[in-house]
Amino acid sequence: MVRVSGLASGMDIDQIVSDLMKAERMPIDKMKKQKQTLEWQRDDYRSMNLLLSDFNNLAFNMTLQSSYSSKTVSSADETKVKAAATSSAGNASYTLSNVTMATAAQTISTSIDSSMDPTKSLWSQRGSMDSSVWTEKTVEQAAITLSADTSTVKLAKGAVSAVNQNTGTLNSISVTTNGTSKAYTVRIGTAAGTINSNEVFINEDTGEMTFGTTLTSGSTIEAFSYQQNVLNFSMTTYDSTGKATGNIQDGGSTPFEFDGSTSLNTLLTQISNSKVGISAFFDEGTNKVVMTRKDTGNLSSVDSPDGSNMVFSGAFLTTGFLQLAGDAKGTDAKFTLNGLETTRKSNTFTTGGVTYTLQNNFTGDVRVNVSNDTQKVFDTIKDFVTKYNELIEKINGKITEERDRNYQPLTDQEREKLTDKQAEQWDDKAKSGLLKGDTILSSGLNQMRSNWYASVSGVSGAFSQLTDISISTSANYSDRGKLVIEGDGTKLKEAIEKDPQSVMDLFMKSGSTTSEKGIVRRLRDTITQTVSKVEQRAGRSTWTSEQFLLGRNLKSVNSQITSFESRLTQVEDRYYRQFTAMEKAIQNANAQSAQLSQYFS
Repeated sequence: MVRVSGLASGMDIDQIVSDLMKAERMPIDKMKKQKQTLEWQRDDYRSMNLLLSDFNNLAFNMTLQSSYSSKTVSSADETKVKAAATSSAGNASYTLSNVTMATAAQTISTSIDSSMDPTKSLWSQRGSMDSSVWTEKTVEQAAITLSADTSTVKLAKGAVSAVNQNTGTLNSISVTTNGTSKAYTVRIGTAAGTINSNEVFINEDTGEMTFGTTLTSGSTIEAFSYQQNVLNFSMTTYDSTGKATGNIQDGGSTPFEFDGSTSLNTLLTQISNSKVGISAFFDEGTNKVVMTRKDTGNLSSVDSPDGSNMVFSGAFLTTGFLQLAGDAKGTDAKFTLNGLETTRKSNTFTTGGVTYTLQNNFTGDVRVNVSNDTQKVFDTIKDFVTKYNELIEKINGKITEERDRNYQPLTDQEREKLTDKQAEQWDDKAKSGLLKGDTILSSGLNQMRSNWYASVSGVSGAFSQLTDISISTSANYSDRGKLVIEGDGTKLKEAIEKDPQSVMDLFMKSGSTTSEKGIVRRLRDTITQTVSKVEQRAGRSTWTSEQFLLGRNLKSVNSQITSFESRLTQVEDRYYRQFTAMEKAIQNANAQSAQLSQYFS
C-alpha cells in the first residue's frame, strides 16, 4: 500500500499513527509482560528442581553402607607393611611376621657385540647376529604415480634384499611416462656409487629408490614386489592360574614381527607395551638385554615340566642373537599372618577386607590395627546436614520472597529508555516473588521436616530418632527448620562410636512403609514426589509445551499475541487508509480552490 505522509495537510501522519497505535498496543504489551512472567516463573521452578535433584544425588550416597562403615587402619611400621581396609573389614589387630617379598621372573641376554648401536636399524647391523634370525617376506608394492619431478622415491619399509623375486622379471622395475614404458635395472646395496640412466638403486637399509634419470610428474612406477627381511619370534607368559596370556589361535603365545629397519630400542619398547606382560630394555653399560615379568610371583604353566615363567621361541631371542635363558622363575611372597604361614603371588594382597602392601623383607612382627573411622562418619553426616540446611534456605528464600507488583517486565520500548545497569536492576525486581507461597515447594519442605523427626520403627539398636544422636531443629525461628548438631559434635561422635549399626539404620534402613524407612530413604521419596509435581507445572528443558502446565499457558499466550499482532497490522493499515483518503480530499480541495481563483484574477 502506498502511504501519503502529510504532503497536502502538512501533518506528520507517521507520528499521529504511531501515537494512535500506542493505545492500540496496550493489550499486546500486557500479554508480552504476562509471557515474560510465565517464562521467569518456569525458570525459577526448574532451578528449584535442580537444587532438589542435586541434593537427591547426595542423599543416594547416604544410602550406601560405606558412608557409615569407614575404617581406619594403622601399621606399626609402614616401611615394612602398609595397609588399607574396606567397610567390610572387622575391627581387629593383625600381626605379620617372617616376610619374604615376592619377586618377578627375570632373564638376561648374553653380551651383545659392543659395536651394536641400539638406535640404528637391526638389518644394517646384521653382521652382529646369526643369519638364522631373519625371514624373508614378500611385500606387494602398489603402483606409484608421481606428483612432481623427482629421482628418489622411498618404499614404506627398509631391509630390502630382492625385487620381483617371484615374478620372473628379477631386478627390473618399469616406469610409464606418457604411455611409454621403460625398464630400470635394479641394484641393491648400501652405497649407490654412480647410477646409470637405465638403473635404479635401492638402499637395502632404508628402502629409498634412486633412479638414474629424473622421473617427470605424472609418471607411474608400475606395481612390483620386493623381499623384505623381518624378525619373527614369540613369547609365552602365564597368569596366576597357570593359563597362557597370549592368543588362543597361537597356542597361548604372543607373536611378534618386526621389519629389519626397526632398531633394538624400538623393538624392546614395543615388547614392553604389548600384552605379553614383560618389561624389556637394553643396558648400555653391560651391552645386555634384560627382560622382567611385570607381575611378581612364580607364574608358570600348570603343564610346564620345568616351571619356566617366560617361554621364548625364535632364533632372535634364543640361539641366534640374545640367547635368553628359558628357565626364569619368580618367587611367591611368604609370610605369617596371625600365626598362619601362607603365600601370595603379589606383594599386595587382600584378606578379611584388609589390603596389605609388603614393603620389605623382615623377620620380626608388625602389628596392623583396624577400627571404625568415627571422624569420617561424623564428617559425612555433618556435611549432609549442612547441604540440607543450604537447600531449605534457598527454597525458603524463594517461597517467602515478596512480590513487588510495581515492577513489571519491561517492553522493548521501555528497555530502550534505560541503561543496561538500570534494566538489569529492574529485571531483578520484576523477577522477585514469583514463587511466593508456592504450595508444591511448601508442602515438600514440610514433608522433609517430618521425614527428619518421625521415629524409625524396627531399629534394633539404641537410636530410633534424630534427637537420639543429638541432632535437633534450630531454636531460631528465622532459620525455618534448619538442623543443628548439638554442642561441638561430641555426642554425635559418641553415638557413632557406641552403636554405628544403629546410626546407619537410622539414616538408611529399608522398609515397606514410610515409618520403617530410614531418614534418608524418606527424604529421597519426598524429593522424588516434589520434583515430579514441579515438573508437571514447569516441565523439563527437553519437554514440549503440551507436557506441562506453564508450557500450555505460554503456548496460549503466544497464540493470543500472534492473533493480536495480526489485528494491529489491520488497524494500522486502516488508519493509513483513512489519512490517505484525507490527504487526497485536501489535494482535490486545493486544486479546486486554485482553479476558482484563476477565474477571479
